[in-house]
Formats: sequence, C-alpha cells, structure tokens
Amino acid sequence: MSRKRRSYEAGHKPKFLVIIDESPECDRAVYYASRRASRTGASVLMLLVIEPHDRHQQWLGVADIMRAEAHEAANLVLDRYAARANGVAGITPERAIRDGDKSEEILKLIDEDEDIAILVLAAGTGKEGPGPLVSGIGKTAGSYPIPVAIVPGHLTDDELDAMS
Repeated sequence: MSRKRRSYEAGHKPKFLVIIDESPECDRAVYYASRRASRTGASVLMLLVIEPHDRHQQWLGVADIMRAEAHEAANLVLDRYAARANGVAGITPERAIRDGDKSEEILKLIDEDEDIAILVLAAGTGKEGPGPLVSGIGKTAGSYPIPVAIVPGHLTDDELDAMS
C-alpha cells in the first residue's frame, strides 16, 4: 500500500509528476503539467529514468563511466524541459533522475513523495499506439495510488491552454 497523499495539507503543495523521455509527445505532457500547475498553485516534478542497457557489465570502471555519461545526458534533457516549463508557465520544476526499470521507479518515487498528486503522461500519435509507457500504465492504472492524466500528443499549445 502506498503512503497517504498529503498534497493539500498545511505545509505541503501538490505536485504534477511528468515522466521525461525523448519522445516527440513528451513536450505535450510538460506543457500541460506546467500550465496546470501554474494555474492551480501546484508544482511540477520531472522524472527521467535511465534504464540499464547491460546489467552484466564485467568491468566496473566502464559501467561507472557509462552511468556518469548517461546522467550527464539526462541532465541536459531535463535542462531543456525545465526551460520549456519556465517559458510557458514561469515555473521551475523539481527534477529527479533514477536508474532502473521505468515503471518500478515511477511507483517508488510516488511512494516516497507524498505530495505527488497526479501523474501526467502524453500519448503518442503514431501507428504503433500511444507508446510503451502509456500502454503499460493503461493496463495497471486501476492499481495506481494517484490519478493518471494522459495528454493526447496531437494537441496544440492553444488547445492545451484552453484545458489547463
């Protein structure tokens, strides 16, 4: 069982959790969450999960270098999306980088941070479907400890402004 949500209690502030990746639709989730957070007095927490490519790396030094490079690249991606959030809504999001399985790390972060009030994802618009994360969460959303908002990836800034 997940920790009790405390988002609206004294001394707490609700957070919109946005999962950051390099998908084209990720910007839609950042845009929506940033605008919505700004309008409701909430904040945004951006999570980027680095999934291990080779769990059986024989040379520890090589694995450490690869991990450091992955974290450096992740910070650059988060810098870009933090600038986007600031530009569209005047907010400075919190940032988190985790190593591991994306679904597991999302749930761990939600459990650790009792102020996270909603998970915001964006659905892909390609023929492949909404994307692996949205598809996976769609199957288990009923067991999530918080609401999940899925932003259609085809919506424009103007359309999202009208809803956020």
